[in-house]
Amino acid sequence: MKRPLTQTADALWSQGWYRFAAHQASPNFGPRPPQAHIDLIVLHAISLPPGHYGGPEVLQFFNNQLDWPAHPYFSQIRDMQVSAHFFIRRNGELWQLVSCDDRAWHAGTSSYRGRGNCNDDSIGIELEGLEGDRFEDAQYECLQSVCAALTQRYPIAHLAGHEHIAPGRKGDPGAGFDWLRLQKDLGLDARHLPLAIT
Repeated sequence: MKRPLTQTADALWSQGWYRFAAHQASPNFGPRPPQAHIDLIVLHAISLPPGHYGGPEVLQFFNNQLDWPAHPYFSQIRDMQVSAHFFIRRNGELWQLVSCDDRAWHAGTSSYRGRGNCNDDSIGIELEGLEGDRFEDAQYECLQSVCAALTQRYPIAHLAGHEHIAPGRKGDPGAGFDWLRLQKDLGLDARHLPLAIT
């Protein structure tokens, strides 16, 4: 699925930062292992508090700045230090929090394609939404653009959900996410889809 790196692809990226995203650097990241082969995109769903959209809470959470007393749910995630490379709001607004050259903390305990520790070799994309619910057209359009740019810059060969890399522990993005729509939008062969779909 990787295309030869072109001047166009080079123009889209600067040290792992995507030109068409708003940037808010998270402290929650680290270096990838020297042998890391960045060939997996992992999709997630998040909203804070659950089911509330459009506020600053998700970006605050990824930057360890969430107002913990503001909602009872926040006590459940208070000690977490997590991040993702990208966050796509319901209206299609795109944020980047970690350089794609670095290791974001989005996957947790995970395994896919016979490899563990999926943070090492994956790009994490969070979609604003609830696990199992539907996502907006604007989000699919933004996701298509980001995935296309990623495949120009990195040797992406697989797409999966958090539910596929951590089955039984995670269930997002869930049944409301249309994998076949994403496959069609990107013109992908079925072998690039999650193992559970193909």
